[in-house]
Order: sequence, then C-alpha cells, then structure tokens
Amino acid sequence: MSTVQLPEGRYGRSADERADRKLKVVGSVLGVALLVLVGWFAYYYVGGNKISAQVITFKAVSDSAVEAHLEVRKDTDASGYCTVRSQSADGTEVGRADFRFDQRSSRIDKVVTLRTTARGSTAELLGCHAD
Repeated sequence: MSTVQLPEGRYGRSADERADRKLKVVGSVLGVALLVLVGWFAYYYVGGNKISAQVITFKAVSDSAVEAHLEVRKDTDASGYCTVRSQSADGTEVGRADFRFDQRSSRIDKVVTLRTTARGSTAELLGCHAD
C-alpha cells in the first residue's frame, strides 16, 4: 500500500500548518504578557516599598517584656510603622505591637520594648507599612 502525496504548492497550506502558526502567535503573545506581568510585580515590590526593616538583636528583659533592636530604612520623607511580635518557647504568641517611625531620616536604629503576656523567646518583624 502506498500513501497518496499531493503535488506541492497546488492546494495551499494544510490545516495543520495554519493551526501551528496560530499556536505560535498565541504562545508568543501570552509569553510576552507573562513577562510584562512579572516585571510589573517585581518593580512594584522592589520600588514600592518605602519602609523596610530588620531585627538586629533581641533579648527577653523580663517575663513581661522583650527588647528588640530594629534597623529601619526608608525614604527621608516617608512615615509609617513596623509590626513586631514575640513568641514563647512553645510557639504561642505572647506579644505584638506596632512601632511608628516618623523621623526625617533615611536610616533609623532604635531599640523598642515589646510588652508580653509571658516570657518571650523571639522577636520577629512581621512587616512595615508606609502611611
């Protein structure tokens, strides 16, 4: 048995070739759209944060307080707050507070005292938010 071969160029493109071309175009458009979306989110995340901070050190000073040394970086004219929490040794949250940063400085080192309901074994920065 032999297969039938059509003469080249006589009947135009086959349906498979047209479908392949459409898939390539649709795939390219979706790929570019995805790259633009990822780029926008990356720019917003990196460029949109006006306040960032980190906990340098912490220590439990009593059964009802934890001191945390925060290093805050922000735009000079930005103001906002950072949320810090403390947990006990068994993982229970024993304290949470917001600390405001309104100083007109781009870098602030500050030791804050977080009141707790039991002895805290951690001081964790949950995040910072600009006003």
